[in-house]
Amino acid sequence: MSPKNVIFKKTCKDKSVGVFMGKRDFVDRVDAVDPVDGVILVDPEALAGRKVFVTLSCTFRYGRDDMDVLGIAFRRELYLSTRQVYPPLQDREKGAHTKVQVKLLQKLGINAYPFFFEFPDNLPCSVALQPAPQDVGKQCAVEFEIKAFSAESQDAKVHKRSTVRLMIRKVQYAPETQGTPPSVEITKDFVMSDKPLHIKASLDKELYYHGETIKVLVNITNNSNKTIRNVVLSVDQVANVVLYSNDNYSKCVDIEDSGDSVSAGATLQKVYKLLPLLANNRERRGIALDGKLKHEDTNLASSSIVKEGVLKEVLGIMVSYKVMVKLVIGGMMGSSEVGLEVPFRLMHPKPDTGKAFITTL
Repeated sequence: MSPKNVIFKKTCKDKSVGVFMGKRDFVDRVDAVDPVDGVILVDPEALAGRKVFVTLSCTFRYGRDDMDVLGIAFRRELYLSTRQVYPPLQDREKGAHTKVQVKLLQKLGINAYPFFFEFPDNLPCSVALQPAPQDVGKQCAVEFEIKAFSAESQDAKVHKRSTVRLMIRKVQYAPETQGTPPSVEITKDFVMSDKPLHIKASLDKELYYHGETIKVLVNITNNSNKTIRNVVLSVDQVANVVLYSNDNYSKCVDIEDSGDSVSAGATLQKVYKLLPLLANNRERRGIALDGKLKHEDTNLASSSIVKEGVLKEVLGIMVSYKVMVKLVIGGMMGSSEVGLEVPFRLMHPKPDTGKAFITTL
């Protein structure tokens, strides 16, 4: 996640426009989303009569820029909202909605003007699919951006030296309350066996934080005449790219090949430990990651929580996790497999906040 207790500052090359923001991570609480707020600092002399506008955009990108051929763009603009900041259309004090804006206006002086956007409730969170090491260009991702620029009008040609862009993220944090710890059990009958095989897998929690060990209690009662040769556990990440193709990408992000065996008529009760980390999967193409800001690291994508009634087709990339328990069964005709899956959520806890200082980007 982005650094806390920071005021982010970025200025365009011709020094006509600067953006100041108190944060770059905006929290989706399912029932509401943090508004995007900040302050624009203008230089009237450098503007030379031009106006200043600010846009909030959300883009889903599913191909590199150099793949835009035959008029087909491999990106889709999901949302775009524009505000005129200068000359102001309302009193600058009335345009300030947050305490950070008020403090910045006081500190920056009379040439500072606030801006404010509210997210619609049907936008996805910031998620990206990890490219392979040899891939170049833009990755498949949902991206948010604040852009401030000066121009004669909103529709006039905009020059890069008069434009400043600041990437932001829409994120979800773990709810304060835990759900019921998940537990799944199955019974498997075999031909030529009078009694079945019973398997139960339980997690100690329903929600885990990134970097936290997942404990899986496995109970096996093997009343069959088969021998279990191995018990294999894994954490699978399922990324559903719902926007353009509804593709599902299931990737193993941690595995425990225990080598445990259970003979016919025997039982096994054991706690296995799994730890899904990006550090162990950095070169695996297609793994979903939380969207990252420049010069920052990230982590495996957090589980998606969707507001009831919102169409999933517009939510970009949906992410979920499950623990897979697989038993390798020996037999006269070769080995077979019996498995079950236990869903859980993987997220960040809500961070603490404190005093702020300014950093230039």
